[in-house]
Amino acid sequence: MLGSIGIALTGLDASSKKLYASASNIANASTVGSLEGTGRAAYTPIDTQYSAGGQGGVRTEFVDRQPAFVPSFAPGSPFANSEGLVAAPNVNLDEELVNSSKAANAYKANAFVIDKSQELADTLLDAFDDD
Repeated sequence: MLGSIGIALTGLDASSKKLYASASNIANASTVGSLEGTGRAAYTPIDTQYSAGGQGGVRTEFVDRQPAFVPSFAPGSPFANSEGLVAAPNVNLDEELVNSSKAANAYKANAFVIDKSQELADTLLDAFDDD
């Protein structure tokens, strides 16, 4: 039971990080920069990468999205080059909203596992108390 709670806690952490990455990407989706390396850089979107935990569960880390930006036409921007192009973050708002929803559902599922594990432990302790 304690193992299941520990695994679920790593799932809560993974879900929180995924939601943080999506929220950060949405908030900075319009932070453009220069295509040339000399000007202000565009926001670099982040993703989460998962790997197996040592004793079950999951280990989660942030990684930069590749490619980090796409050329976008914005001739009025102070960061535009001679062709009117800027570096726009490689963020798809629809994808980020889906990722946010998936993270919220995964968080709820892991919280449910913790709740049910606690109920199971309480039931087991009650069974020993009855004897």
